[in-house]
Amino acid sequence: MATLISFDIDGTLELGDPPGPISIAMVIRAQEAGCIVGTCSDRFLPGQALIWGQIGIQANFMSLKHRLVEVKSKFQADRYIHTGDTNMDRAAAKESGFEFMELDVAAGEPWLAWADGPKPA
Repeated sequence: MATLISFDIDGTLELGDPPGPISIAMVIRAQEAGCIVGTCSDRFLPGQALIWGQIGIQANFMSLKHRLVEVKSKFQADRYIHTGDTNMDRAAAKESGFEFMELDVAAGEPWLAWADGPKPA
């Protein structure tokens, strides 16, 4: 089953401002497990690209939060997940047909159980 995960940055990823509970190691594990991974944030795309470059990961996508629906139209997946820390994240997910995942749930990396790719040792 293909799973697409969209991460907000600020308050969600450990490199955000403020930092969030989702570590870079978690993002890497999701991608290694076969998930389609990227960011959907209020940050402009060059700022999102800078973050991906700093952590040395090739994102599958980057998007502004209000354009999350465009991400869904570009990727075929069985599940579309957006995780973030605000009501705006929840609203963007709902409006775009994504499941919204609370950060405390996301911190448990449930996508590893859904992914088709290799599982971490």
